[in-house]
Order: sequence, then structure tokens, then C-alpha cells
Amino acid sequence: MTRSTLSGELPLVSVVMPLYNSAATVEASLESVLAQTYQQLEILVVDDGSTDTGVALCRRYDDPRITILSQKNRGLAGARNTGIRAASGAILAFIDSDDLWLPEKIERHVQHFLQNPAVGVSYSRSGFIDNAGEPLGIYQMPQLTDITPEVLFCRNPISNGSSVVIRRAVLEAIRFEANLYGSVESFYFDDSFRQSEDIECWLRIALQTDWRLEGIPEALTLYRVSEGGLSANLMNQYAAWERILVKTAATHQAFIHRWGNKARAYQLRYLARRATRQKDGAMALKLLRQSLAAHPAILLEEPQRTLITLAAALLLVVLPPPLYRRLEALMLRLTGSSQRRRIAREQGRMASGAGATP
Repeated sequence: MTRSTLSGELPLVSVVMPLYNSAATVEASLESVLAQTYQQLEILVVDDGSTDTGVALCRRYDDPRITILSQKNRGLAGARNTGIRAASGAILAFIDSDDLWLPEKIERHVQHFLQNPAVGVSYSRSGFIDNAGEPLGIYQMPQLTDITPEVLFCRNPISNGSSVVIRRAVLEAIRFEANLYGSVESFYFDDSFRQSEDIECWLRIALQTDWRLEGIPEALTLYRVSEGGLSANLMNQYAAWERILVKTAATHQAFIHRWGNKARAYQLRYLARRATRQKDGAMALKLLRQSLAAHPAILLEEPQRTLITLAAALLLVVLPPPLYRRLEALMLRLTGSSQRRRIAREQGRMASGAGATP
């Protein structure tokens, strides 16, 4: 991107990267930021009390745009808040220290903002990668436009914290003051959340501001997924998500009364899909039963996704593991192929629309 392609001075983008014991992946994550085609960056690596060699690896990079901040462990939300407080940019982007960006990611989001002044939160689709950084061939395919608070709460189209780029003005609009660590500080994410901190923040933006949330069709983020994990972690995540209902009901009771059970059903179904990836069919079936009990209409609203999740859970229970793995691999190939065609079509429509704009 050059000044000839977009009018005016290019804004500074502050990239915030929380770092906690990610020595195995942080170099690749940081290099994906340094390789951005958009160069008007500052990069704030927030060492959140790491005990491995990740911080030392970051210090080896001789790039004046990189600043390393260190603090006692506050969790992901606390590390992001520290980065936001130190940031100078009019736009902030977040990347976890195990995820990757494609080189044109920041350029595309800045362009999105400059062409759409009402958009305050811009996000991209994401491609899944495994622990080794290899693509899995499937994508997060969220809704991109017409993001209401209901859509955000039920579906979280932003999908993951490494896909999102936000105007500073949006974060200032939801800022609150609190004394959590011995002195009053400004908070944007809620440090009391150690899980579900993303959706809690996005929901406050949707409910408390007039800024528009909008996605772009390209899969510009590579999101690392682990095949491991424990079912207990899923239940901890669900407990954290339930805290959002309690907190939001204090200020937006009517919203929670209307949409709480529907959002609960969609969250439980999402966790059921997570359980199938962990090869825990019994847990997936349990979560699906709870989902349908909370909001039976989910089966009518999204029958295909709900029934596919149910089928995967049932097959996990009844099929031998080798046969299930072969069937799963086939379905992933078919899904990925369909998703890539859809992304290409939507990119083409967006490019045609941009070209027609005077």
C-alpha cells in the first residue's frame, strides 16, 4: 500500500502481542508481523510473566519497531490491556504468540477502515493450522456484515483474537477505570476473565457504542489449534462464558432476557464441536443435549451445522478410531474445498464492488 492508493497520511498501527511461555511458536508469530506489507507499525510484545526462553528469542530481533514490556502474570486480557495503554497508534491489532498473519493482513484492514469510516472493528477469516504450523485446509467462515449484538453474542463472528483490528477510538469508548493491582488503571478487556475475554469485550463494543463491526472475506489469519486438551477445560470455558451473561445482565437486562438462552445454546454447540476435535464423543453428546434443552429452535435455525455436530459425536461413540479418522479426513477435505470456493467468490465480488466505487 502506498499513499497513491489511499488519500491522506497512513495511520500508525500498534500491534499487541501477549507472550506467555510460547518459545516454540513466538518467533514465527513475530516474523509474520515483521513481514507485513504495511510498514507503519509499532510492535508491543507484552511478556506476561513468562518462564521460558520466549522473551530472549524476541530480544534477538534488531528492529526499532519492537518494544518489549514485562509484567507479572495477568493473563491474556491483562497483557492486552498493558499493550493498549502503551500503544501510540490510531489503530490496534492483536496477535497471539502462537498464531500467524499473512503479509497483507494489516494493509487490508487499514484499507477497510479508510474506505468505511463507520467501521470501528475489522476482522478477517482465519485458516486453521496444526501445532507444527501446517495448514489443515479448513477455515473459520463467520458472518461478515450486519453484525448486531445478537449475532455477536450468539455466533462471535470475530472468531479469534488474532483476526481483529480495532480503531483506538472504539477501545476508548468502552474504557473503564478500576483498581485491581494496587493502583487505578484503565481497562479495555476485563482482566477478571481468564477465558472468554474476547467475546466479553466485543459484546461491550456492540452494546455500548455505535461503531460498526465488519469482516473482510480473505483468510488473513492462521489460527493454531491443538488436538489435545481436556474436557474439563471445555467446562471451564463454559463457566467463564456464563459469567458474561451475569455481568451483561447488570447493565442490559432486557438483552440477556431475550437472547441469553439462544446464545447459551450456540455456545454449547460450539463446545460440542470442540469436544469432537478432542475425540470425546460422550462429552460432545452431553453438550449437545444441553444446547437443545436451552434453545430447541437451534435445530430449525441451523439444521445442517447442528446435525453434522450430532453425527460426528455419534460416530465417535460407535466407530472404531481408525475408521473415524479416515471419515473425518474425507469430510475435512470436502469442507475445505467448498470453503475455498466461497472465499474466492466473495473476494471477487468485493473487488468488483470496490472497482465500481467512484
